[in-house]
Amino acid sequence: MSQLSRGLSLVLAFIYTPIAKGVIALGNLITPDKGFKWGLFTNENELRELMDHAHERGLVESDSHEMIHNVFDLGDTLVRELMVPRTDMVWIESDKTLRQALSLALRSGYSRIPVVGTGIDNIIGIAYVKDLARRALDHHEAETTERVEQHTRPAVFVPENKEAAELLKEMQRDQIHLAIVVDEYGGTAGIITIEDIIEEIVGEIADEYDDGVETFIWISDKKARAKATIHVEDLADELKIEIDRDEFDDVDTIGGYMAEKLGRVPIAGSTIDLQGWTVTSERPVGRRRRISSVIIERVEVELPADE
Repeated sequence: MSQLSRGLSLVLAFIYTPIAKGVIALGNLITPDKGFKWGLFTNENELRELMDHAHERGLVESDSHEMIHNVFDLGDTLVRELMVPRTDMVWIESDKTLRQALSLALRSGYSRIPVVGTGIDNIIGIAYVKDLARRALDHHEAETTERVEQHTRPAVFVPENKEAAELLKEMQRDQIHLAIVVDEYGGTAGIITIEDIIEEIVGEIADEYDDGVETFIWISDKKARAKATIHVEDLADELKIEIDRDEFDDVDTIGGYMAEKLGRVPIAGSTIDLQGWTVTSERPVGRRRRISSVIIERVEVELPADE
C-alpha cells in the first residue's frame, strides 16, 4: 500500500505541478514589481505587500486594509499596551453587600467587577452582575445579608508581557471575557477584556450615548456642565476661582483630579468639592465606561438666622 500511495503521489504531482506553476505565473504577471517566487505570498511581509498593492489599486477598501495590518501587528503587541491600567479600574471590596455591588454595577455600566480582599493587589475573584441579580431576585433578603465574596467566580491572571494574539486565542478557547493583568512582582497592573483586544483590530467601538459634550457650557447662573477632560486651570477661569497649582501638580484634568481626591476612578454620581462648587461625575460613555462629563454646581451657603 505504501508503494502504491507513493506512486499515486508522483503521478498527481506530475499532473498538477504544471497547473500550479501556471497559476503562480499568472499571479506574478498581474502583480506589480518583481512578483513572488513561490506564489502570491510565502510570509507575512509578502502578504502585507500584496495587500498594499491591492489597496492602491482600489481592490481592498481602506478599512479592510487597515484591519489586515492590525491583525499582523497584534502578534507584536503585548497585553500591557492594551489593558485598562489599575488607576482606571472599577473594583469592589469583598465585604460589600449584594445591593452595594449591584448599585456599583448600574452606576459604572460594567457587568463584571473585580473583587478585592485586603487591597487592589489582592484580587480574590470576579463578581458577575447576572449572578448577583439572580441571587437577589430569588432571595430578596440576600441583598443586604450576603456579601459579594460569597458569589464570586475565579479570576484569571495573565502576565503583562504576554502577547495579545496568544491571549485572544486562550480567551476564545476557554470562554474568558476578563483577565487580571499582573506585573513582574505579582501586583495588579490592570485588567484586560476580550473586547480590548478585538478593538485593537477593528478600531475603537463607538458608544451610542456618546453624543458629544461641549468643553464647558453654563446651564444656569449656578450650574454648568464640562467635559471630564477640561484642564483644571481652564475650569478655574470659567468659574472665576483661584486654584493652588501645587495641589494639582500631578493632574491636568478635572477628571484626573476627581480620581486623585476619591482615591479611585470616578463613576456616575461621584462628587467632590472645589472651592465653593460641587463637581459631580455624570455619564459614563464608551466601552470602557469612562466618565465623559461633570456637573458643576455652586454650593449654597446658609446664613445664620438673625436673633
